Amino acid sequence: MEVFLNRLQKAHNLCPGCPSPKVINRFFVDLLGILFPEHSSEALKDKGSLELKFSELKLQLQKILTMNVALHNGNGEDLANQFFEKLEEEVYNKLHEDLDAMYKGDPAAKSKTEVIRCYPGFYAISAYRVAHLLHRLGISLIPRMITEYAHSKTGVDIHPGAMIGRFFCIDHATGIVIGETTLVGDRVKIYQGVTLGALSVNKEDADKKRHPTIEDDVVLYAGATILGGDTVIGKGSVVGGNVWLTKSIPAKSKIYYQTKMLDGASNLTDFYVLKSEA
Repeated sequence: MEVFLNRLQKAHNLCPGCPSPKVINRFFVDLLGILFPEHSSEALKDKGSLELKFSELKLQLQKILTMNVALHNGNGEDLANQFFEKLEEEVYNKLHEDLDAMYKGDPAAKSKTEVIRCYPGFYAISAYRVAHLLHRLGISLIPRMITEYAHSKTGVDIHPGAMIGRFFCIDHATGIVIGETTLVGDRVKIYQGVTLGALSVNKEDADKKRHPTIEDDVVLYAGATILGGDTVIGKGSVVGGNVWLTKSIPAKSKIYYQTKMLDGASNLTDFYVLKSEA
């Protein structure tokens, strides 16, 4: 037992900055509650209360970053200030665009309040937008903790390093994976079970672009799997359900999975159909 305790003590002392998941999760939940009162335990209706809560969150982030200097190369207080200075443009405004896209893109949505309160896709995108801003500021681990917290609640796994454009819509969110080096354009809509992944999982390829590029105005239907850093889905394309792609398709393409009886065949044959209007 003594040897085991010594090993545990060594692990605790060598931990290169270990913010508590509970602290990070609470920071994100409280931040989301300020941005969208639908996620708050109480509406902050007077400006003084709102300013106080805003200041508390900024101090909370400053404390987290100051106590975990191994997770960044800057000054914790300065980084926290930068985060809150960029919060409106990089997170709040973009989330309202995502909200518009989700509300307009789903006939079942009766109000934007319903989307904010009930849609796991909006929750996952919110976590991504917050985490991506922290990631861009050069902060490690904490952004991943935020997106993994959202992953555990929604089934949507978005790496904070992914680059996702404006008016992003996830419908029926669950089982979605968006890898670290994925590039997603504006006005993209994806459905459940979509994977934007890598062809190679070799550790030596970690610094390469391993995940696909999805250009503007693309729709990816349920179960589509798109892999590889050189794979580009052209602007305005539609990728049908259960399609597996490792090669690029041009703009305004439609590709879908089909099963039918071919002439002279004795059984059903599965194949892909690609149509391009480019």
